[in-house]
Amino acid sequence: MARILLGVSGGIAAYKALEFVRLATAAGHAVRVVQTRSSQRFIGTASFAALTGAPVLVSEFEHDPARGAFPGEQPPAHAPLSHLELPARAEVYLIAPASANTIAKLAAGMAEDMLGACALAASCPVLVAPAMNNHMYEHAATQANLETLRERGVEVIGPATGRLASIGEHGAGRLLEPNELLKACEAALARTTTAGTGDPSAHAGAAAGLDAAAPWRKLRVLVTAGGTREPLDSVRFLGNSSSGRMGLALAQAARARGAQVTLIAANVYLPLPAGVACREVGTAAELREACVEEFARCDVLLMAAAVADFRPAAPSATKIKKAASHDLVLELEPTVDVLGELTRSRRAGQTLVGFAAEHGADALRDARRKLIDKGLDAIVVNDISREDIGFDAEDNEVTILTAANGRSWRAGRGEHADGSEAHARLARTTQMTVSKAPKLLVAEAILDVVERLRGG
Repeated sequence: MARILLGVSGGIAAYKALEFVRLATAAGHAVRVVQTRSSQRFIGTASFAALTGAPVLVSEFEHDPARGAFPGEQPPAHAPLSHLELPARAEVYLIAPASANTIAKLAAGMAEDMLGACALAASCPVLVAPAMNNHMYEHAATQANLETLRERGVEVIGPATGRLASIGEHGAGRLLEPNELLKACEAALARTTTAGTGDPSAHAGAAAGLDAAAPWRKLRVLVTAGGTREPLDSVRFLGNSSSGRMGLALAQAARARGAQVTLIAANVYLPLPAGVACREVGTAAELREACVEEFARCDVLLMAAAVADFRPAAPSATKIKKAASHDLVLELEPTVDVLGELTRSRRAGQTLVGFAAEHGADALRDARRKLIDKGLDAIVVNDISREDIGFDAEDNEVTILTAANGRSWRAGRGEHADGSEAHARLARTTQMTVSKAPKLLVAEAILDVVERLRGG
């Protein structure tokens, strides 16, 4: 498995770092820990040493009995400089929790302790997980420091929104849960590994130590997530099982690459990614209205929401009583084709990605037709007949279909391909399968395809 270097800074969320170590070592990863001095006020070095089976360092002047080696490795014959040897051996460096003070020091390039020195010396992927009060997180200085780190290729993960340490406080700034931190590390490791193998789904910049976020920094990305609900009466509705996890993963991944992200969330009750502008909607009509308002400003559309195809033709303003509903006949009418409407108003330079939750052997055939008929650049297909992926699952497995020459659209003219031309393009669609993986990793693969469609 992998070698993970964990940097722990001062904050009440440091207790979650212990659980992260437990999960990571249980998964077979070798972990070394470096701490700031202030973090020792919350968790002592002995706790991390017991869980990792390796010494914990706070200062670069401390002697490391393991000489920079990770558990299971043979220590070198000489005594190397620990702040160089540890990041050199690490395959990913996670700083969690990352306090506002630590983030400021990282942005300034300070190396006054072991954590900061390792960050400067690291050539592996570096992940920073902020954790602080919402007022400190939302402060312009913290946001500027995080943006500086993103521009240097650091991946900022989280924070989540929820209950904070102070009594009665609630907002953005909560450290991601340990299992989410581990998934983010494993996703970064997977990108690094596949980037060296020529895998087209790999994020090539990660392994090379390059600034992989560069193509995304000035892009405006519009993501839809969740599932719409169409009222039947004042209590009931017609809906679907979409939790919004895939859309949230896309929004988080795009923001981590430096894009300006707007999320349109339909009945999503999960924590929202930090740094993402969010509009909450309920019905297909509300989603359509929000999309129409935001679409002209975006460069990339990721239409991951499960939008209802039908709605009750005459919803009741009050609750339909059971006694009066024995002969109830429910008449449905089609909702507006939101994605089709958007494609008809697209401008040159926009990239449109649709999503298709299909069931059965004809899934890819139906998705290819949808790709062409709607005039999309790509469509992401997942099989909802499987219980281990798709709706409200942590993992997903998808097939990404792209149009001939990267587009099924007559660029800039707003015309669908039709007739023999559409048939020819249908035959020339390409596909790529992303095997079962956490949705954040699937999101990264989808963004890699978008990047190639846009010329990289």
